[in-house]
Amino acid sequence: MRQATLGLGLVLALAGTAGAQPAAAGAVASAPAAVAAPEPKPDDTNAQRAKSQPGNNAPFWRAVRESGQQQGYTSLPGAEKGTLIQSFVQYPGSRLTTAGEAWRQVRNQWIIPYGGSLLLIAVLALAIFYKTKGPLGGHHADTGRKIERFTPFERAAHWANAGAFVALAVSGIVMAFGKFFLLPVIGSTLFGWLTFLLKNVHNFVGPLFAVSLLIVIVTFIKDNIANSADFVWLKRAGGMLGGGGEVPSHRFNAGEKGMFWWGVTVPGIVIVASGLVLDKLVPGFGELRGEMQIAHMVHAVAAMVMMTALIGHIYMGTIGVKGALGAMKTGWVDEGWAKEHHELWYDDVKAGKIPAQRSGQPAPGGVASPVARA
Repeated sequence: MRQATLGLGLVLALAGTAGAQPAAAGAVASAPAAVAAPEPKPDDTNAQRAKSQPGNNAPFWRAVRESGQQQGYTSLPGAEKGTLIQSFVQYPGSRLTTAGEAWRQVRNQWIIPYGGSLLLIAVLALAIFYKTKGPLGGHHADTGRKIERFTPFERAAHWANAGAFVALAVSGIVMAFGKFFLLPVIGSTLFGWLTFLLKNVHNFVGPLFAVSLLIVIVTFIKDNIANSADFVWLKRAGGMLGGGGEVPSHRFNAGEKGMFWWGVTVPGIVIVASGLVLDKLVPGFGELRGEMQIAHMVHAVAAMVMMTALIGHIYMGTIGVKGALGAMKTGWVDEGWAKEHHELWYDDVKAGKIPAQRSGQPAPGGVASPVARA
């Protein structure tokens, strides 16, 4: 009986297995075939590339790199908000590269090294000149009679512009060159706070420089027009060639007139104009990074030229020429000084063509030259 039962169970099991095989085969036949991943394409979006090659974000970074040609999407209003990397340009002195890198190359490879060298060469040349020549002048004895060289208004305009220039020059030099000579001495923390302070000084003193520069130009332009005496002065380099003392000149000699035009007026106007763009005070300019980069390069070059020229002016106005600093401090010079350094101007004063006293300020330590007053 037991053997019959086992035999029946074995028959049923074999029958069940045989019936399951066709069903399993049908299930396998009905399963869908596997779908192959799409091939990556060069123009894929980042979403498409995530399907073809998960983890490959090349389309995203390509869009970032080319956002200078085709801006990306942004909900923020304003110019260049969708531009992360600027397009390729080639500024003077740079390679063909992105605009930001081109600007960096011009600044770090040209403006900083050559501008700094120019300033150092000017200081060194003046030091050698002073060592060999010493201060100029002092060959005519003082007479005790004074001539008013600068009125109080002229001196106020000069000193306002000079003070603004010194503040801008010092702050600009620290920001441009400070990491080379200050940072190693005072450390990064103090240097960071110092440059932050000087940056704000630079920004706020700039408008004072612009206004005082305009006043200086308008005030002194009439006496800085070239005349025939200036060509004689230039031919003899102011008396340094051929001997015979200083070449006679009017109120300002050719060197001073050159300083007025090419050391103050022209670079000063360029500096003010580019500085206003950098401060975003000129409507329609300074909104684009390319405009700011060009304005900065122009600003820096003009500033280097002006600082180099005014190093010479400061030298001549302080220790380079005897009595020059006193003239700008008090407004008065002795007749002997006027005759030695500006003989044609002195002759016009003595002839009554130019008043010896043009304001109501008293002559310090002497009496006004006995000629007609304004």
